Amino acid sequence: MASTELSSSGPEREARTVAAALAVTALLNCLLRETARPGPDPGTFALAATGHVLRVHGKRFPAEPELRTPDGWRPVSLDDLIALAAAELRASTGVDNDVLPAEIAHSRDVAAALLAARQAAAPPADPYVRSEQALVAGHRYHPAPKARGGAGPEEWLRYAPEAHASFALPLLGVPAEVLVEEGEVSALDRLGPLPGDGVALLPAHPWQVELLGGLRGGRLRHLGATAAVAVPTASIRTVYLPELDLFCKFSLDVRITNDVRRLWLRDLRRLRAVADLVDGAFDGLPEHVPRPAVLRDRGYRSAELGGDGGEALAVIVRDGLREHVRPGLTALMAAGISEGFPGNPLDGLDEDRALLWWERYLEHLVPPVLHAYLRHGIVLECHLQNVLVAVDEHGLPAQALYRDHEGVRVVAERHSEIPRTGLVSPSYGWERLVYCLVTNNLYELAGAVAERHPRLWEELWARARAVFKGAGRDHGDPEDVRTLLSSTHIPAKANLLLRWTDAAGEAMRCVPVPNPLRLFTA
Repeated sequence: MASTELSSSGPEREARTVAAALAVTALLNCLLRETARPGPDPGTFALAATGHVLRVHGKRFPAEPELRTPDGWRPVSLDDLIALAAAELRASTGVDNDVLPAEIAHSRDVAAALLAARQAAAPPADPYVRSEQALVAGHRYHPAPKARGGAGPEEWLRYAPEAHASFALPLLGVPAEVLVEEGEVSALDRLGPLPGDGVALLPAHPWQVELLGGLRGGRLRHLGATAAVAVPTASIRTVYLPELDLFCKFSLDVRITNDVRRLWLRDLRRLRAVADLVDGAFDGLPEHVPRPAVLRDRGYRSAELGGDGGEALAVIVRDGLREHVRPGLTALMAAGISEGFPGNPLDGLDEDRALLWWERYLEHLVPPVLHAYLRHGIVLECHLQNVLVAVDEHGLPAQALYRDHEGVRVVAERHSEIPRTGLVSPSYGWERLVYCLVTNNLYELAGAVAERHPRLWEELWARARAVFKGAGRDHGDPEDVRTLLSSTHIPAKANLLLRWTDAAGEAMRCVPVPNPLRLFTA
């Protein structure tokens, strides 16, 4: 893999140190969640297959691991931790993997480059964009959250949201005979002058154009670039054009976390059907429940390249913010609030205001998501990165917004009319919903609140439990909700095991983790 080593100057040395600590925390999170059991003493964990015992420090994010040896506790570096993890996974799965250890090291190097670049970059003025570009650590429960396919920063840094990047989009002219299009995509025609002669305007992600060799010599015409500036959001391949209030989600042939981020035909072909279902996901919502909004994926446009069906150059047209966010509110990405950024509404709250913030967040997030599933059989992928919360002038949640139809799943017995891709059983759909909503979203945001106010931890979950119970009563007290509130454990996605076994990107393998909704009563 290409190296992203930095020079040894002070700021860059500090960036490498912080990046290594972030990588240690991510790998520890995965190991402790997926393969370990509590050890004999507080803060200790035994790896189940190899028997190694680790001691970790820190509350919200484990850090500074030590290994128990006959001579006492020995500090564990990132390289040592990678070796321990590889030995544990080989022993527990019977599978070897030479790729993931290098991917973890590459993720650390990427984070170091991002941290160094942020020191020289000016944060954007828009708080929404700041929240999207805050995820320097990446997915806190993935072993290689910042990996960029092994490429060096000369390939990706100018497109990195974490480095506060912005750029123009290349514009391609697509003749009718290779045009692939479905849904409402006319917003793309505002990106530049229309070529005429039946040629359609197609924006592209500049990194994808480079990955595809520049697209010279084919049937596509290069028409310059957009005048409007695009800013990359947390997902990297989705950009926002504030001037036009438009989101564009592109194919990007780079492995980021568990998948190569191409827009696969199986998902593109069901986009319209899913969009229509999501439009009705909140129909029949009880009057006392605040109605959220959906940033609708309206359709896609592409050009077919060598029989790929249009995957490589596909772009999804997504609604902008201004037509959905209510007047006077400011949209922020939930993952950015959890991670922290300048202007984070959690900063500076006393305990009473922090509890009020949490209650408002619960009221806007939980009942609509449960309603979509219980009433309509629609599983919204409501993890932290797919939820926006619009806050009022006091920073309090006043609206929830959901995005990304690609991750939506539909209960098969309720909606047999849509393509099979994305249809799931009720048990799988509920597991996926609980993981996204409770484990990924609420647990991490509760951690961010409790990091500022440790005494509130139990009260946060008591109030969450009350909101779940109330939403259950609105739907006749269904067994799914009752079981959730009484279960000792809930599902957590096993990203380390999935990457070690090289599972398909959309695979969903879970391990049980303690259920905070059961630990505390309202």
